[in-house]
Amino acid sequence: MESLEEKLGGLSVARRSRPEEPTYLLHVALQPSGLLAASCSSFTLHLHDRDTLSPLGEYRGHGAPLCGLTFAHASAHLLYSSSADGTVRAWDARRPGTDAVQMFRSDASHSFCSFDLNCSDTLLCAGTEQVDDEDSFLVFWDARKAGGGLLGVYSESHSDDITQVCFHPRDKDRLASGSTDGLVNIFDLSRGGEEDALLLTCNSDSSAGSVCWSGPGYTQLLCLSHDEGLQLWDLGQLDTDEPLTVFSSSDARSLTPLAGGRSLDYLVGGQWLEEAQKLVVVGGTNSGDLHLMECDNRGLGLLRSLEGGHAATVRCFLWDGAGQALVTGGEDAQLLLWKPGRKQLTSEKTEPMKSESALKLQSRPHKKHRYHREKKGGKND
Repeated sequence: MESLEEKLGGLSVARRSRPEEPTYLLHVALQPSGLLAASCSSFTLHLHDRDTLSPLGEYRGHGAPLCGLTFAHASAHLLYSSSADGTVRAWDARRPGTDAVQMFRSDASHSFCSFDLNCSDTLLCAGTEQVDDEDSFLVFWDARKAGGGLLGVYSESHSDDITQVCFHPRDKDRLASGSTDGLVNIFDLSRGGEEDALLLTCNSDSSAGSVCWSGPGYTQLLCLSHDEGLQLWDLGQLDTDEPLTVFSSSDARSLTPLAGGRSLDYLVGGQWLEEAQKLVVVGGTNSGDLHLMECDNRGLGLLRSLEGGHAATVRCFLWDGAGQALVTGGEDAQLLLWKPGRKQLTSEKTEPMKSESALKLQSRPHKKHRYHREKKGGKND
């Protein structure tokens, strides 16, 4: 069987796609039956063919920056997105260009900066920005109820923007949340109220940017901070006296020296590859080069560097295990499909397409909503 290193070693750009309008690509999501979705800084969602990246249509409706998207697991034709406009919306992937088929709202003061759908497609959760310089909320809905069945909120666990909510891939009641207050919380929602549901609070020692379930059985949690720190915790040690921390670094960019004495400029995110049983972290340079690294108890180890693809910062990625391909999107408005053994389409990078709306976005996720904040309150950060 071909190893992960061998698969990654043969990667090259097989397909390129870019929208007609200049925009940043912020998130990508994969539907197992053949669709790929991307969210853009123009507040739109684009559908693509999974294998060719051919554009299949788009959705419009959100009025502020998007903070994530995901396909439903069982009802794969449903695509969910969330935005700083205070809505989570469900779209019919079979009907590009149509209005949302469901809309979920909470309090009018809530501006969302993260969201996720649990593995049973029954529960939606969105994290809010800080409200009135005091509170931030985890908002829950029953995803099966037409009109948006608001279930309630958790209000005590975070004190600043909730930049990430991430349901466990196999346990519908297990939820991780991260915030710019530096805390990463683990909840068991089957226990009911917030105080009872909170199992563990970990301190990321910085503003938490993204969290990712990983490890065999998804018993570990990766946290990447906005200042490029890295924390890997083993939650399987919750009921033991063993330390939870598997590996920790305040600046993970220095862990992987690159050719020519260079170093990483930023970390994009992480993904647990079930087939290979490896946690892969993706980092990059501002020129658009990508670097794929394995993360374990020893830190980060370089697996493969990808050059000649993007021309600016990469914002999102996913590994398509079924298609044996890597999908990346960035600030150059390009969506790239990398496959092993494919001839490089071109050795020349495409110049970035930067728009006025795109330039309003900051480089880190918790600053994506400057547009919304200035429009509402007119104050500067």
